[in-house]
Amino acid sequence: MSDGTEPGDADLVLRPAVPEEVAALVEVQLLARRAAAMPAPLRGPGALRDRWKERLSSSDEVWVAELQGEVVGCLLLTETWLDDLYVLPSTSGRGVGSALLDLAKSLRPRGFGLYVLEGNDRALGFYLGRGLVVVAHHPDGGGADAREEGGHPDVELTWEGDVGPR
Repeated sequence: MSDGTEPGDADLVLRPAVPEEVAALVEVQLLARRAAAMPAPLRGPGALRDRWKERLSSSDEVWVAELQGEVVGCLLLTETWLDDLYVLPSTSGRGVGSALLDLAKSLRPRGFGLYVLEGNDRALGFYLGRGLVVVAHHPDGGGADAREEGGHPDVELTWEGDVGPR
């Protein structure tokens, strides 16, 4: 994947996001959440734009997956957490999510944690099938985003990394 492509889709490019792509990041997030039957974020599109802008100007890493010049997925990593991984539903099954997760693993070889909303069985199955493990269930929401968005129950997962526990 060193050339930025996933073997199954030669047109897939993974690269750092740029501030001009904030609207695309918001769109990917909203459409992916809707398709996953996740609760709508309490924050409206304006607040989501502000959040992505803030993340792009912080020490966090924001990456996009691009197919034929269109942003079709995004990844947000902090030092120890995978905060967001969203893929446009129209590109489901093309390896975009796997490529973004593989990128996260390569960028965080010591491992990372993440939260999945309880009931998002597709996402949970995706992560479990790629080597992550459940470490806790949080009935009132474990992640800051979950608490800000009404405390929906979630599942905490971890990827232990290539070099052992964090």
